[in-house]
Amino acid sequence: MENHIEDFLNFLIVERNLAQNTIEAYTSDLIKYVDFLLYKKIEKVEKIEPADLIVYLTELHRQGMSALTISRNLSAIRMFHRFLLSEGITTENPSENIDSPKLARKLPGVIDQFEMDNLIEQPDLDTVLGVRDRALLETAYATGVRVSELLSLKLDNLMFDEQLVRVLGKGSKVRLIPIGEQAIDYIEKYLNESRPLLMKTLGESSFLFLNNRGKPLSRMGFWKILRKYCLQANIKKTVSPHTIRHSFATHLIEGGADLRAVQEMLGHVNISTTQIYTHLDREYLKEVHRTFHPREKEYFGKK
Repeated sequence: MENHIEDFLNFLIVERNLAQNTIEAYTSDLIKYVDFLLYKKIEKVEKIEPADLIVYLTELHRQGMSALTISRNLSAIRMFHRFLLSEGITTENPSENIDSPKLARKLPGVIDQFEMDNLIEQPDLDTVLGVRDRALLETAYATGVRVSELLSLKLDNLMFDEQLVRVLGKGSKVRLIPIGEQAIDYIEKYLNESRPLLMKTLGESSFLFLNNRGKPLSRMGFWKILRKYCLQANIKKTVSPHTIRHSFATHLIEGGADLRAVQEMLGHVNISTTQIYTHLDREYLKEVHRTFHPREKEYFGKK
């Protein structure tokens, strides 16, 4: 079982490029998880049942862990089991229907990086609308813009030579947001292959994303697109266009991004609005500190 954890952590380091603090925290939580499983004489990941997870989370609660810390433990466990499933090591995910404990403070809804990748890869690139939808989802996740900003993007807002998009945000404030090469590739594919076919009127539209009648895509249109692909991806959570924005910010913070850089990209006037995305990480690191710092271990009676 330890080999699977090592492979998972290597995957996070190499493929996900997560921050060292996040990797260390995941390592701590998964080691505790495996120790519990071995204590219960469960030595193969294929043998783990949902009931085992419930018992484990109950034990964490009995030890006095906060709901927030237990939620972070469960997050690490979920990512681990999704990794095992994606690699074909297991055929079922025992954590799939396990709910996180209720938190005292409502945090933004997010989907994790595995779910986001799965969602974005759903559109059929052999169809006109599939190419548009892939470009739409790539852009939303690459930039973290509000849905109103996304659907208001115009052709002259694209600054691909500099890997930037120009966004008109709240209060008519303009900001420049980096956009990655992968998103640019799919936007260019859409511009070359699909958008011309969606132009049903003689007049040119300056809006980037169009519906199948050649008109600017609406909020409801985007919501329906998102719902369709969430169903295809078998994502059980409630996902809205704003969920993609929250996930963009959360994944950046988890990867070690500077808070003020994320604030600038999100267009938050007050940095306290952005700090909500660091809340879970702070609690997570505090738990790591309690677990590993010699003085803390002594105080809490940890061996």
